[in-house]
Parts: sequence; C-alpha cells; structure tokens
Amino acid sequence: MTVTTWTVERAVEELRAAETGRTARRPITDDWPELDVATAYQVQTEFVAARGERVIGVKLGLTSHAKQQRMGIDAPLTGWLTDGMVLAADARVPVGELIHPRVEPEIVFTLGARLQGPGVTPATAMAAVRTVSAGLEVIDSRYRDFRFTLADVIADNASSARFVVGDVTRDPRELDLALEACVLREAGEVVDTATGAAVQGHPANALALAANALADRGLALEEGWLVLTGGLTDAVPFRPGHPITAEFTHLGTVTVG
Repeated sequence: MTVTTWTVERAVEELRAAETGRTARRPITDDWPELDVATAYQVQTEFVAARGERVIGVKLGLTSHAKQQRMGIDAPLTGWLTDGMVLAADARVPVGELIHPRVEPEIVFTLGARLQGPGVTPATAMAAVRTVSAGLEVIDSRYRDFRFTLADVIADNASSARFVVGDVTRDPRELDLALEACVLREAGEVVDTATGAAVQGHPANALALAANALADRGLALEEGWLVLTGGLTDAVPFRPGHPITAEFTHLGTVTVG
C-alpha cells in the first residue's frame, strides 16, 4: 500500500467498514502520514454524512488537560452529534453494534439561539444557552486500543457513538457550573469524581471554543442544537451488566446499563 492510494473518500470507506463491521483498525496516519487536521475534518464531515442521519449538535473531545496528556494530544477537537446516536434515559448500551465502548459523564447545553464565531467569549456563549443538563457519552473509537493521533481522531468524528441526556433541565445562569460536582459509579461503586472545572476550566469555555473552531470552517452552532462539552472524567470501559451512573449536584442522575 502506498501513500498515493489514500484520499478523503478512501479514509471514509475504511472508517465506515470498521464501524459497520465492528472491527477496529490501525490509525489511518500509519498508512497516510500526510493526513493533516484540515483534511481530517473533511473526512469527518463525509464520514458522518455517510451515516444518513440528521445532525443535531456538536461534541467536544479531549477537553481536559489530563486526557490530552494521556492520549498524547495537545488540543481539544469537535465532532458531530446525530439523531441516530441518541439513547433514551436508562437505556442499554447497544454493545452488539459497537467495538469497545467506553462511557464518560458530560455537561450538556441546549442552545436557545444561533452561536457563530469568531470572537465568541464564554459570556456570549452562555447567553446563547437555553438549558443545561447532565449526560453520558458512549464513545467507541474505530481504532485499535484507542490509539490515534489528533488527525486520526478528528477523522473518526471524535470517537462518537451514542449519548444520553438526563431529564433534569436547569437555567445555567442559576448554577456555578465550574463547581457542579459529578460522581461516576459503575455497578454502584464510585470509580471517579470531578467538577465542571475539568472541562477547560468551565463548560462555557468549551462552548466558546466550539463556536470559534467551527467559524474557522465557515460553520456555526444552530438554535436547538445540543453541545456535549467534554468528558468530566476519564472514560470507563463499559461491561454489560455493570450499569454506569453519573450523579450531579444540581443536574440529577443519568444512567446507561
């Protein structure tokens, strides 16, 4: 295999084959080392479009400095959420459709107004938010052992797979989201804890980052969209029969089983 055989279309085909066949592959950059971030976002767009689903929001990936260090990556990234990724509250993780799912807790915004960069600040970002909720994201990299470069994970739509949003909605202006605490449990046992400050210091910073990053590509966050602001803790490998629950101070509890 030579580098010249790789294109955006080829990368999309390889990722779709891994996703639908539930077979992890080696990073694309192992075969296509020239894959850069701009091209990776082109792959991401086409990869998501190939699912034939409606885009309903955006997620941020690798927003915490600890996760960036662990993955050997020095910047957060954005990916797309679709209506085919939504799980109902207390839903079962569809392990038969995934490769090696992991679960992480999220603070989730629902936008009440369009948010377009550049120049979005945390304050202007929060002014566009209608409500805030708790969430759990089920990630599922198409790469073996979750090994990837920044370009690889961008192309793979930030390891997106499924997500669930809790049924408690709050006005974010009533809460200090940097101090919003979360306890993550697996089968009832505490496995991690965090606060909203784990996400870029405050989830508003992550939201502003997403709006400004999308503006670089001529895109915006639309009214009614969901924004998953990034994992508060490290992702926990999902094991059937071991439900994972995130308990928040003011945002309620959300579970996948």
